[in-house]
Amino acid sequence: MSDEVQKAQAAKPVPGPTIFDKIIDKSIPADIIYEDEQCLAFRDINAQAPVHFLVIPKKRIGALSEAEDADEKLLGHLMLVAKKTAAQEKLEKGFRLVINNGPDGAQSVYHLHLHVLGGRQMGWPPG
Repeated sequence: MSDEVQKAQAAKPVPGPTIFDKIIDKSIPADIIYEDEQCLAFRDINAQAPVHFLVIPKKRIGALSEAEDADEKLLGHLMLVAKKTAAQEKLEKGFRLVINNGPDGAQSVYHLHLHVLGGRQMGWPPG
């Protein structure tokens, strides 16, 4: 079992601020590469590809499985920001989007986030 899977198995939703909330409010520094009123994107400190960044909503949604119908526009916005930021990062040859959901999905931070990975050939099947 990988460290990330072990981390995810031990992770629990927290009532207080997550590490991503602290990045949003700038109390924890991050290499932010995109920000607007709804979300931000920043480089992953544990990169799994030559280019690896996260796109997170400023509104905390614990996991994709907790998203509601009212979040539809925000979820679409996150995908478009991932696409635009991938272009900004020169990922013309392609990239992969990953959303981990729950312990078996290897989610270790309970604040919805999209992983954008690129800069190399991705393998298939993933996981």
